[in-house]
Amino acid sequence: MNAITRVAVCSRSFSANPILRAELLRHYKYVTFNDAGARLSGDELVDFLRGHEKAITALEVMDESILARLPELRVIAKYGVGLDTIDLTAMRAHGKRLGWTGGVNRRSVSELVISFAIAMLRQVPAANREVLSGTWRQTVGGNLSGRTVGIVGCGHIGKDLVGLLRAFGCPILANDIVAFTDFYAAHGVEAVGLETLLRRSDVVTLHLPLNDSTRGLLNANRLAMLKHTAVLINTARGGLVDESALKQMLREKRLAAAAFDVFAMEPPKDQELLALPSFLATPHIGGSAHEAIIAMGRAAIEGLDINEIPNVS
Repeated sequence: MNAITRVAVCSRSFSANPILRAELLRHYKYVTFNDAGARLSGDELVDFLRGHEKAITALEVMDESILARLPELRVIAKYGVGLDTIDLTAMRAHGKRLGWTGGVNRRSVSELVISFAIAMLRQVPAANREVLSGTWRQTVGGNLSGRTVGIVGCGHIGKDLVGLLRAFGCPILANDIVAFTDFYAAHGVEAVGLETLLRRSDVVTLHLPLNDSTRGLLNANRLAMLKHTAVLINTARGGLVDESALKQMLREKRLAAAAFDVFAMEPPKDQELLALPSFLATPHIGGSAHEAIIAMGRAAIEGLDINEIPNVS
């Protein structure tokens, strides 16, 4: 047990999980949990972290303005898979270490994608709304089996999704800045350009980080390339898609359906988009399966012992 080192846990879900609390306390005696369930940012985040040598963060933004004010903070362990909330350049400049393991929640997200695809192809959300409103009619949808699925970003989650889709006999297209040649060959995946993927896919699912190169990736012009029968799924990061353009396409039936777990602003404010029967929204639950929470929490605990400063070159 690290008897002297003080650890701050910013994450609300980690703090509320009795298994993760107990495991962390077996390693560290002095731990401050976010028991108030506060959304920490700015001065409140600095105040919460001050006096701690190590921290576990989730969606909290750790940028230059925060890190510069916490000289005693040596290690940040990331609870979750995305690093878009952490300024790696600032981390390196201030000599702080990052504990992070990619892909620990991949199955949780992949299964959500499959559920989204089936639900939207079968028009489950729209049918449910009709039943609740007193309408009883059989809605005719389509199978996922045999449909072409385009995966934009074939990292940990994208690769896991490829394995799950095998059972459905789906032709799979992939687009990624990394050439996963061996993986594609072994699993029968066709690597294509983004615009080709958008034009050919029946289901498009996004699995990208949010950064300067991906922000607004699916703008109005690229969204217009999708088939009018296609389904768009985003379980990655809000900000990848122009939500206003998406809303217009769904309204005009130039796109069959969309299912989003993430939004540019969370919680989302566009009630018109949320009210569309061809749109399904969930509150950023991609990594919220019980199994994924434990896996991410244990990875974060291990990350507290990291000894390397992140390389951002």
